Amino acid sequence: MKTSAFLYPWDVVGDPDAATRVADLGVQQVTLASAYHSTRALTPRHPDRRIVTAEHAAVLYPADPARWAGRELRPHGQTWVAGEDPYAEAAEALTGAGLQVHSWVVLAHNSRLGAEHPDTSVVNAYGDRYPWAPCIAQPAVHTYLVDMAAEAAVRPGAHGTELESCGWYGFAHLHAHDKTAGVGLGDAAQYLMSLCFCAACRAGYGGQGLDAEELGAAVRRALEPVWAGSGSGDTGWSGVEKLLGAGLADATLRWRGQVARTLQESAVAAVRQAAEGRDFQVLLHADPAPYRTGANVGVEAAHILSTADGVVLPCTGDDAAREAVLNPFAGLSGVRAANFGVVTGMGGSPGTLERDAAHALSLGATELRLYHAGLASGPDLEAVTDALSRVGR
Repeated sequence: MKTSAFLYPWDVVGDPDAATRVADLGVQQVTLASAYHSTRALTPRHPDRRIVTAEHAAVLYPADPARWAGRELRPHGQTWVAGEDPYAEAAEALTGAGLQVHSWVVLAHNSRLGAEHPDTSVVNAYGDRYPWAPCIAQPAVHTYLVDMAAEAAVRPGAHGTELESCGWYGFAHLHAHDKTAGVGLGDAAQYLMSLCFCAACRAGYGGQGLDAEELGAAVRRALEPVWAGSGSGDTGWSGVEKLLGAGLADATLRWRGQVARTLQESAVAAVRQAAEGRDFQVLLHADPAPYRTGANVGVEAAHILSTADGVVLPCTGDDAAREAVLNPFAGLSGVRAANFGVVTGMGGSPGTLERDAAHALSLGATELRLYHAGLASGPDLEAVTDALSRVGR
């Protein structure tokens, strides 16, 4: 059973034991970040540091000056990991330990882009901008993301890539000093708070027969019970239809689905063109509920497996949660990688990994992903090693 662990380059660069330690877990692959959003990360085993503060979204390799010359939207480099190309340095060490390396590319999640170019951001029905969420309906954003996918994915030595946030981002975001939990939002309310009303999306709604002003007013009316303390628990697409009405809800999803599919098709095609002549796997982090937003973007199962080589699906949680994301892919060909959190302090459950992985495999998962080998504690990694020694036997 092929298993991959997620890592950041800074987990490896400067730590001569890191690659061997990861290989000893029993994994065959590492999914290594090449383009990532801002974060503050613990490095509990690094010989020289304990905290890395990635101050903004950045690429972890030297971007190609020729590709980006004269362009307003372009990736930023990083300053928090030593060396000109920390991705390449980490990949070389991991390959030397016998591990296959795939790149990990975060696309439509970029606070610096929104800060420097506010007009690129999602705008909610109240007129609030989400600087962390580029609107993928905007042509300039689409072009930027597709070109970055191609460059960041096909790094030297990479045998494949995993594209995260290759679709709509929205309200949900662990922002700096986040204080948004005062009113609990079910995923139906989150969908309404994630609808974009920038100029491109207003025009898109018009193409679906909607008046953007009337739609915005309807969204605000639908959310009033949520702010009053009721209706926040509505879940699933039926919850969206309950809040907004089936006709309006379906029209918004048609527009957003069309935009997301176009981005995904374009990004995958660009990656394959950049990797021409190489055996290169392209996976998307995904959720089979098309209305979902975030790191695991909502997709239509048949469409995404006709576009990419497979998907990485969030499988941490109970049996029902795994069934919800894996069952829609039953009978379809393609990689279905079950992604498990293995950091106890971040909601993962390494102690039940053997049992949970077996359940995922019984539902059709073909590979496993472990989030995140660099962040996990020593006991968490011991539990992972023990579980992987028995998974698939």
